Amino acid sequence: MGKFSKLRKNKKFGYTPRYFDDKGEGSPFKIEHKLDKFRPTMDGRSGFKGKFSRAMDDLKQSGSRNQKIRTLIIIVILILIFLYIIDFDLSIFIPQ
Repeated sequence: MGKFSKLRKNKKFGYTPRYFDDKGEGSPFKIEHKLDKFRPTMDGRSGFKGKFSRAMDDLKQSGSRNQKIRTLIIIVILILIFLYIIDFDLSIFIPQ
């Protein structure tokens, strides 16, 4: 019975990277995405109020003019494709 109550300890393994030179960049073992510091969603505000205020902040930021034009062109093309698929007569928009 004494054999089961005395568990063996795990062996410790101290790993030090061979070519790691710490010059203020932090730990090489820390898992962090490269773009986390640029994401607005990583600011630490949690809960409903934090999510709502983050969404309002994102809404207030205006996108570039080229992005808006590109989005508008894509939407118009998709609408025209949809109207073609359902055989909509586009001649009603052209005055005769």
